[in-house]
Amino acid sequence: MTQRAIPYGFWPSGWTAEDAASASGDFAELRAGHDGVFWLQYQPEDARCTLWHWRAGHAVCVTPAGVSLRSRVYEYGGGAFCLTDRGVAFVNESDQQIYLQSIDDKAGEPIALTQRGHCRYGDLQFDPREGAIVAIEQSHVGNRVEHRLVSLSVASGQRGVVAEGADFYASPALDADAGRMAWIQWQRPDQPWTATCLWMAERSADGAWQAPRCLAGTGGNESLQQPRFAADGTLYCLSDRAGWWQPWCEQDGRWGPVNHAGHDTGEGAPAAFDHAPAPWQLGTVSYLPLASGGLLLTRTVEGHGLLLDQDREGRERPLATAFTRCRQLAADPLNYYCIAGAVDRAPAVLAIARATGRTEIIAGGQQPLPADQLSRPEPFSFTTAGSETAHAFFYPPRNLDCMGLGGEKPPLVVFLHGGPTSACYPVFDPRIQYWTQRGFAVADLNYRGSSGFGRAYRQRLYQQWGVVDVEDAGAVVSALAERGQIDPRRTFIRGSSAGGYTALCALASDAGFSGGASLYGVSDPLALRRVTHKFEADYLDWLIGDPERDAERYRQRTPLLNAARIRVPVIFFQGGQDAVVLPEQTESMVAALGRRNVPVEYCFYPQERHGFRQAANLADALERECRFYLTLLH
Repeated sequence: MTQRAIPYGFWPSGWTAEDAASASGDFAELRAGHDGVFWLQYQPEDARCTLWHWRAGHAVCVTPAGVSLRSRVYEYGGGAFCLTDRGVAFVNESDQQIYLQSIDDKAGEPIALTQRGHCRYGDLQFDPREGAIVAIEQSHVGNRVEHRLVSLSVASGQRGVVAEGADFYASPALDADAGRMAWIQWQRPDQPWTATCLWMAERSADGAWQAPRCLAGTGGNESLQQPRFAADGTLYCLSDRAGWWQPWCEQDGRWGPVNHAGHDTGEGAPAAFDHAPAPWQLGTVSYLPLASGGLLLTRTVEGHGLLLDQDREGRERPLATAFTRCRQLAADPLNYYCIAGAVDRAPAVLAIARATGRTEIIAGGQQPLPADQLSRPEPFSFTTAGSETAHAFFYPPRNLDCMGLGGEKPPLVVFLHGGPTSACYPVFDPRIQYWTQRGFAVADLNYRGSSGFGRAYRQRLYQQWGVVDVEDAGAVVSALAERGQIDPRRTFIRGSSAGGYTALCALASDAGFSGGASLYGVSDPLALRRVTHKFEADYLDWLIGDPERDAERYRQRTPLLNAARIRVPVIFFQGGQDAVVLPEQTESMVAALGRRNVPVEYCFYPQERHGFRQAANLADALERECRFYLTLLH
């Protein structure tokens, strides 16, 4: 087929915004049991999260019509279901209460286990010894928000408090006979990716939990996450004390990193890889101790989330090698399970035979675009301010029917992830393919402060938000221009939430972008600080500084106060029910730019929250953003 020469950015494509929206489904939270495996599945068509059960080669949805599973503890939720000896316990999105549901063929309507309307629940675990659900409880009374680790009897609903008094709790884990429980807790002003502690309680003969004790983290200089008990009773936990989130374990009363033979290495240096993402959500499972004494591990290497199993002798076997990001692990005697992403297909649930490593896609994994139409991510690192190194994935324009004009270089769209302590990965992103199909290049940026590159890289955002991320956004454009891959005179920057803040700061810094987009982005950090939820109440102090002591720093890094410095067009997208970035904040920014005659467009979606979920709105936002940029190309 002969390609037509058409200016970059104006290529016609059959891959529509509606196609991209419908391909935005995802999976979460695997649990193995009841002769199979369960997972949560999100579909943008109805914006619900439903529970699916796969066994005997067949998957069925077990969630009744009109019900959606989603926890809102810490606003970002996670751990919305667990398996019990009577079926499934789950958090109902509409009222945040825990329900019990049978999974047999005669299953009736779910039965409410909790009826505490002022509470939310998440990170559910089943305690088989007591027939109870262990969960994080978030209580709202007036303006006060408190968190506890509680136990709820499945038979009676009776509630007991396991631990309270700390600001936050996460990741309760029971040993094989439910005689010990470990968990993570932390205090304000720390965040779960800066400093946490590992705690454990033992059960007395009468079944009550004894006073807990702290096992690790008292120094305040490490982030611990995901405690797990092995079958032999060994307690593992991920710690970044040595610079990377690595498995550590307790042996003979002391903690140390696990070496390749599965034992404590004392002060030995672990390999320089993270084995978990930043813990924004509860219920993450990125590694598992195995009964054989080895570990099932995810490992982040150059932004790729790899999967491997490691035996007691240190031998490693790569698994699911056709996939570029593996997450949310589970296992039974026959299979490993994970949620996986790849460059050429939608997210998938995998069953991996433990004996042979054979991989089977049991849900998802569709290939929305033919392989020869895909733009594939090219990982690259580049020099940024201070001669430091930052990381990104580059996606060149790709459309079999089109080519650029002779001598022309493509325009660039810089993607900024949220968080900001989060990351992007080299997996199929329907939004990115929407742009590359039309002749845009895309840079998906893991600016300094992103997770997956060790603690020191992640900590670069300390007091530097709005500085190092903005420097990296400019540096990635310069690096790609030097490589001759883009036209530096036609560049756009866009981001959601925290990424929207970075985009606005970059536009205010006159970094040379032709325009930008803020999707429910932060334009006034102080306004956000006044209304934000408890989980992030101190985050801005860590990212920027104390509002009183560092008032000038806030002034310099507040897009709303620096609207006069933005001279290029901006498009804004906002949800009407957003409780994180309130509509008033975005509307103030829109008005400030309008008063200075800066071309601005405002797109408002009344039913959306912080993060759009409805297919029609996802498609509309993508289409509007593209049209907006096209008016700026020349």
